[in-house]
Amino acid sequence: MALGGGTFLSINKVLPGSYINFISAKKASGILSDRGIAAMALFLDWGVSDEIFEVSAEDFEKKSLQIFGYNYTHPKMRGLRDLFKNVKTLYAFRLNSGGEYAENAYAVAKYKGNRGNALKVVIKKNAAYTDTNMYDVELLFDGIKIYSETASSIAELSENNYVSWKREAVAVLTAGEPLTGGKNDENIGGDYLSAQHAKFLEKAESYSFNAIGCPYDDIGINGIYADFAKRLRDDVGVKFQAVCFNIPADHEGVVNVVSEISSPDESFGRSALIYWITGIIAGCAVNRSNLNRKYDGDFVINIDYSQSKLVEAIKNGQFMLHNVNGERKVLADINSLVTVTAEKGDNFKENQTVRVIDQIANDVALMFNERYLGIVPNNDSGRASLWSDIVTHHQTLSKLGAISDFLPEDIKVEQGETKRSVIVSDVIMPMNAMAQLYMTCIVE
Repeated sequence: MALGGGTFLSINKVLPGSYINFISAKKASGILSDRGIAAMALFLDWGVSDEIFEVSAEDFEKKSLQIFGYNYTHPKMRGLRDLFKNVKTLYAFRLNSGGEYAENAYAVAKYKGNRGNALKVVIKKNAAYTDTNMYDVELLFDGIKIYSETASSIAELSENNYVSWKREAVAVLTAGEPLTGGKNDENIGGDYLSAQHAKFLEKAESYSFNAIGCPYDDIGINGIYADFAKRLRDDVGVKFQAVCFNIPADHEGVVNVVSEISSPDESFGRSALIYWITGIIAGCAVNRSNLNRKYDGDFVINIDYSQSKLVEAIKNGQFMLHNVNGERKVLADINSLVTVTAEKGDNFKENQTVRVIDQIANDVALMFNERYLGIVPNNDSGRASLWSDIVTHHQTLSKLGAISDFLPEDIKVEQGETKRSVIVSDVIMPMNAMAQLYMTCIVE
């Protein structure tokens, strides 16, 4: 990272930046950054290789065929449809980046993979030009016309998002010549796969997102994501949550999903619910909870749990869905934190609390790095300005109902041990949604 960040034990940092601790209270701008940004590494039959690429919810709906090689409604898009129900942006990475390009006499597919074999080139004589050699060249993807142009040669055709034309090719009339030879990367296991996930996570450090999902049931791979979240949260100061499958990480930065889909297939394993849960973790507003949220996705989920199993799941920091009158709903909006300490109490187990502290950490760090770092003098006036901005920010959170009982005097901004450092002391009380009702009725 270009700037310093993370937590601190003593005032001894070297890199310029913001270092923010959140601890439980001892018992005896006002602009909030947007949520709804996720990151995920995927097995794809089509698409960009070796780079993280950004996909908006709108692009997914309108350009799914171009980006992923399948229409929005295709069964292979079930996972991403679940994800995009609640996120606005996905930073995606293709795990199977090898393979072969499909091609024919006229074109080469833009991307490697077997999906390129669904492309077909059609060349027809243009009826309007009877005395010249003009052709109508069409490109079909799964029988859908995605490109059409009139030209006298292949060399004149314009660029498109699906194929690169072989400019030297001679046009010959054809009802449809398919591209062939496209292959997916077959080397997708073992050390190679681990290296691909590691490559994705290394690249992901340069991006800002609210949640990163690992929709695979390999315990080793999930462990990599859990360790990644712990390191970036605790050492670098990047605040997000990793949504993993069956990993008891015992950390507020990792959501441990144990619910499984009932009918895994060749495209989606038993951990496919990770797509939807990554979406709701990333997209949930700072003043909201996912508690009792209804599943509205495409998979059939196993919700056959006893009451004792549900109680055990909450105690063990397991995120699951359960049966509520035939509907599949979130049992508790919790993370994997189980071990309670003086610095991290029970409130840190709640994802709603984590959303609030992450919002504060990200917003205050952004505010400091953009408005104050290297710009504002560390004097009474400068510190007063920083105090005012943080107060305004927290007042916005208070108005939204994300925190309660906030008082401006709870924030103190003081000069640190050096002329370059500023120490901020902050007291917040995150709001949580109602979860339990205890009622006593007196019958006379």
